[in-house]
Amino acid sequence: MSSATYTRYELLRTFRSRRFFIFSLGFPLVLYYLIAGPNHDVTDLGGSGISAPLYFMVGLTAFGTMNAMLSSGARIAGERAAGWNRQLRITPLPTRAYFRTKVVTGYLMAGTTMILLYIAGTTLGVRLSATEWLEMTGLLLVGLVPFAAMGILLGHLVTVDSVGPAMGGITALLSLFGGVWFPISSGGALYDIAQALPSYWLVQASHVAIGGHAWGARGWIVMAIWTAVCAPSVGGATTRRSWSPAESASESA
Repeated sequence: MSSATYTRYELLRTFRSRRFFIFSLGFPLVLYYLIAGPNHDVTDLGGSGISAPLYFMVGLTAFGTMNAMLSSGARIAGERAAGWNRQLRITPLPTRAYFRTKVVTGYLMAGTTMILLYIAGTTLGVRLSATEWLEMTGLLLVGLVPFAAMGILLGHLVTVDSVGPAMGGITALLSLFGGVWFPISSGGALYDIAQALPSYWLVQASHVAIGGHAWGARGWIVMAIWTAVCAPSVGGATTRRSWSPAESASESA
């Protein structure tokens, strides 16, 4: 199987999935209108200086794109349980191409979520310049890098039965402490915890709309650390588990 064939197969399988449309697209979109709709006239949410439609547009984009990137873990766990990884080992498909396809698929899902929420934001009055849209999108895409590694790692550390609760729990905690649902006030323990999480910096991308830079040096350092920790862990987990004939045989049994 060539890399191009496998990538095409993976994309078709993903975009035909009802779960993808419900959780990565439909759920964030419905939540956005439920939360931001009644507050569309709020111009300074929680003292952040950002309007409610803009804040929740970026917050729920962070939520939806995190789900999109972490969902690769569910697909990998399912493939391990079904013995699909063991079958791929006897094809010419390189290991790097396998993981590259998972990352590309996650980014395409995340991109679709972004576009839909951007359109929803404009219907509630979000107005940004082309430069601000591009800068904000660029920060969000960069901010998803550690989540791509996290999703792949998760798929190799948990079983197909536990990957759903694990993904849900991780996304819920990162959303809560990252400021997806409400602005995190400066100072205090919650603020210190939030600044150490990649989800917090995803939400901070909205600050470009009020002339801010969104990420200072601390934001880039936090993202770099999460990526540096997760990426090597993926290599260790995949060497130990995903491509192990013994584990593949036991899981398929």
